[in-house]
Amino acid sequence: MLRLIWAAIHRIESGLNDFESQDIIVGTLGLLFGLIIANLIGLAFARLPIIGAYGPIVFSIVFGYAGMSIAIRKKSEIIALAGNLRLGKSGKDHGSKHKDMEFSGKLLDTSAIIDGRIAEICSTGFLEGPLLVPVFVLEELQLIADSSDLLKRNKGRRGLDILKQMQEDNYVEVRIINDDFDDVQGVDSKLVRLGRKINAKVVTNDYNLNKVAALQGVAVLNINDLANALKPARIPGEHMNVLIVKAGKEENQGVAYLDDGTMIVVEDGQKYIGSTVPVTVTSVLQTSAGRMIFVKIANE
Repeated sequence: MLRLIWAAIHRIESGLNDFESQDIIVGTLGLLFGLIIANLIGLAFARLPIIGAYGPIVFSIVFGYAGMSIAIRKKSEIIALAGNLRLGKSGKDHGSKHKDMEFSGKLLDTSAIIDGRIAEICSTGFLEGPLLVPVFVLEELQLIADSSDLLKRNKGRRGLDILKQMQEDNYVEVRIINDDFDDVQGVDSKLVRLGRKINAKVVTNDYNLNKVAALQGVAVLNINDLANALKPARIPGEHMNVLIVKAGKEENQGVAYLDDGTMIVVEDGQKYIGSTVPVTVTSVLQTSAGRMIFVKIANE
């Protein structure tokens, strides 16, 4: 008898090892909730013949299992709801200035992962978690990593390596979530829908996804916007030296670049291609796609 009990315990323990701790906690809560419902329904049928004798057992099995399975399937929504309730309570205690804390997490899209700067940002402590990686984003990364195109394959593998590095560095919590939408086509559309569903921000480098998400009321953290905000400010009248590397689109224009990749359009600079010349800033154009600086040759 003891051997049978010990074998059963061992099988249960082995089975639980296949589940994440969050699944166990959420599943237990769902089981308890199902048993409560079963008990309430059992009381209503307690005085009926036959049903009254076996009803509570059947109800407990059915509603207990249903509560547990539903809770595990809806794990991300339950965790997000719990996080929102906790942050909402904290917001009441600290005033309305913390209203922006209502978001439960940040969804990573494929472009942000492949770009790689997200790992460096997290390591500095500027970005707090949890960072949520949907399973359909992982699948897209895997498809890119298995591509026959060498450039795409390298990008996909880089993205997977960066995710692994972020999990190992443990600067911020990285969580894989299994939510998917079979009725929605395209990773971007799924990300926007998931962001609305669990009230999470989307971290991306994709300009079009940025616009679509904003139109549908999903908050976006664009890494390019952050990078542009951190670039040294250039103001009209400022002087600097630039290396003109190629011709511009317009007649007689030259093109140069700053160390951070910012494009500089040099008026009448085509004849100086290959040379480093002093220039004066005339204007700066800032967009979500990047920054462009317009200059003219100094002393001309």
